[in-house]
Amino acid sequence: MSPRSASVNEELRRRSRERLLQATVELVAERGYEATTLGDIADRAGTARGLVSYYFPGKRQLLQSAVHRLMHLTLQEALEREPRPAGALGGCELLARAIDSILGLTQDHPLLMRTHMAGILTAEGFVQCPEQQRLAELLRHTVTRYGSQDVDTDYPLLRALLMGAVVAVLLPGAPMPRARLRAELFQRYGLDWDLGVPPDGCGPPGGTIQL
Repeated sequence: MSPRSASVNEELRRRSRERLLQATVELVAERGYEATTLGDIADRAGTARGLVSYYFPGKRQLLQSAVHRLMHLTLQEALEREPRPAGALGGCELLARAIDSILGLTQDHPLLMRTHMAGILTAEGFVQCPEQQRLAELLRHTVTRYGSQDVDTDYPLLRALLMGAVVAVLLPGAPMPRARLRAELFQRYGLDWDLGVPPDGCGPPGGTIQL
């Protein structure tokens, strides 16, 4: 049997990494972070346990990469949903979809997102990884389509506002309503409430708060 080509090996490595990331999302959502071991993740992914350490320096970094992948895939699906935004208001629709997709993760994966945000605030801090870079590229593209003249300034601001909103929704004991935070973000960016996917078909909440 002839040896596998470099491209085939690369594809196998990519698939192994993807399985590990998906298994991490599933297990942490089911059991929580502390109850999930690297061995559990490898077993769920159907890979050798040594591969986890080969790809990731630790469980915290693995979790961040896994959640960044989930966020990237969720955002990509939202931005590419038909009908594709076009015309002068297309950028506004894309930004609305981006906000809704990230806030929507707090409803669909509350434990996972709460664990992810808590991890970012630990000593390990924010992990730069391929999954995070893909997410950043999508958000930067969205900011560009929205009409930003200074993406290097506007993208980090949008990222910070979204992170703050996610924390506010998931804050134990004092959560903010997702619709209220959405309204504030939409007001900040001059977006019509009916763009994107309004939560539960409700109208904008009355009053405002300052983010």
